[in-house]
Amino acid sequence: MLAGVTVAMVALPLALAFGISSGLGAGAGIATAIVAGLVAAIFGGSNLQVSGPTGAMTVVLLPIFARFGVDGVLVVGMMAGIILIALSVMRAGRYVQFIPLPVVEGFTLGIAFIIGLQQIPAALGESGEGEKIVSVAASAARAWAASPSWLAPAIAVGVAAAMLIGARVRPGFPVSIVAVVGATALISSTGLDTPVIGEIPRGLPAPGLPAFPLDQLSALLLPAIAVAALAALESLLSATVADAMSVGERHDSDRELFGQGLANIVAPLFGGVPATAAIARTAVNVRSGARSRLSAVTQSIVLLVVVLVAAQMVGRIPLAALAGVLIATAIQMVKVSNLRGIIKATRADAVVLVVTAAATIALDLVTAVLLGLAVAGIAALREVARSARLEETPLDTRDHTAEEQDLLAEHVVAYRLEGSLFFGAAHTFLLELSEVSKVRVVILRMARIQTLDATGASVLAETIEQLESRGITVLLSGIKPEHQRTLEHLGVYEQLAHERHVFTRTPDAIEHARRHVTKSPH
Repeated sequence: MLAGVTVAMVALPLALAFGISSGLGAGAGIATAIVAGLVAAIFGGSNLQVSGPTGAMTVVLLPIFARFGVDGVLVVGMMAGIILIALSVMRAGRYVQFIPLPVVEGFTLGIAFIIGLQQIPAALGESGEGEKIVSVAASAARAWAASPSWLAPAIAVGVAAAMLIGARVRPGFPVSIVAVVGATALISSTGLDTPVIGEIPRGLPAPGLPAFPLDQLSALLLPAIAVAALAALESLLSATVADAMSVGERHDSDRELFGQGLANIVAPLFGGVPATAAIARTAVNVRSGARSRLSAVTQSIVLLVVVLVAAQMVGRIPLAALAGVLIATAIQMVKVSNLRGIIKATRADAVVLVVTAAATIALDLVTAVLLGLAVAGIAALREVARSARLEETPLDTRDHTAEEQDLLAEHVVAYRLEGSLFFGAAHTFLLELSEVSKVRVVILRMARIQTLDATGASVLAETIEQLESRGITVLLSGIKPEHQRTLEHLGVYEQLAHERHVFTRTPDAIEHARRHVTKSPH
């Protein structure tokens, strides 16, 4: 329960700020933290997760709000919740482990940049609305430069600096709430003029369905898929972080998707924005001593009490203070040591990180992740293809006469195939093998092949056909059962097996080759 109270103090300014950043207002942010946080805590797959509005989600929601309005955002949240539950039923949670670290770090870097850019208008005390974040920030900067006022920037910088310093001096202590309360008290006591949150609902609004035209639901499908993909990605990554920070905790990925889906269906009924697990708040929860779901439940209850008894005071918080909270949050999201390590690791990792970050800023989050995965996949295939080798191996001639040894050395060659014989590497084998000359028997040792796909089997069949058309006999040894099935489906195995050219052991293949060349008249 103490951990829950601590997290609530951290979550309050973030919920207000993310609600405003999404376009729906501070009330929507706090409703999300209360309702989604409670539902996800009870029905989710992690004992330590804390859910609510997040910076990554606001980046996705802002263009949806600009195009479809408040009700459009609420309906998108409900549709995303249904998609998440469907993913849970399909047991898709385990696939998040295949997302490479450079994609995750590039994604996080791009989000942090966008969140920081979004705060420029509020940090300068200027109004700024619109879908194009860069132009809105530039417009606010020009307006401030025409008539500069240093109060709002001072508040934003002061709150951000307090959070960053506090995170180093007293990790886990809710410095953000102290800084925000201090800024609010300063403005209230001095009567200085700066934009504030304004009136927010006292408690939660009555539940109800959003009023959105049913004939336009199809236009919300792609945004809903984007929101669901982001919610799944961020929630499962957060659960993984929580497991790593604790002892003996292991989350259930599919149940977590179900809990997040249910949370996103229920929260919009109370005017809440789409939610996801929050890595920063989850980390605070674990560091504060949380051991069960009670801490996240307590967080929601504390936030509800705050808006019930102190809604008027919350409405006096300067927008610049919340901007400072988000600027500090964006800075804390970027782990410089992780970025430096990835960039220095390999050139491919550096490219994946940069491409993902740039796509996150220039395009959208889901496209950025897909693009990052595509680049990472191409790099991985390239490395696997490079690991494939075709190596000539010496024949075991210990039992042969000198005359037979000369005959074998002149007319028989054995190759060991290693690595993966798949579409990315198969043609290399074709070129090397097809150039074999002045031999009568080729032995292909296949015991060390790790992967054999349809392309690899087809190219192998073509290679064998080319060699045998030139009068060269091909023998295969050490074929694994799973690779034998692939060769059978493509008609390669039957022909060779019929001619008794397939062997379990390489020595047997060598003995057959010896008999073949000694009996052959040429």
